[in-house]
Amino acid sequence: QVQLVESGGGLVQAGGSLRLSCAASGSIFSINDMGWYRQAPGKQRELVAHVTSGGSTEYAESVKGRFTISRDNAKKTVALQMNSLKPEDTAVYYCMMVIAYWGSHDYWGQGTQVTVSS
Repeated sequence: QVQLVESGGGLVQAGGSLRLSCAASGSIFSINDMGWYRQAPGKQRELVAHVTSGGSTEYAESVKGRFTISRDNAKKTVALQMNSLKPEDTAVYYCMMVIAYWGSHDYWGQGTQVTVSS
């Protein structure tokens, strides 16, 4: 009943920028926490950025100062602006939202590939 659709991934050279977006649709009363995670081949999935319903943010140390997470409650979207990209940022990026309708549930997007070339 709830679907998250990510967009904005692709191939970019080191030092470049990408903006990822994730839009939620379906049965939604409100969206609480939102976040972006990533997983590289052979690596565990890790938190990249997180934003609460109150607007508090946190970032992985490796992306702090380069990435910015933002949310638009009216549009039911969360975005991740990625600047100064490094090859180490190459991964599949996943959108996550905690959505309340009849109770709160975690929802995940299908993932979008981000590849940063040297």
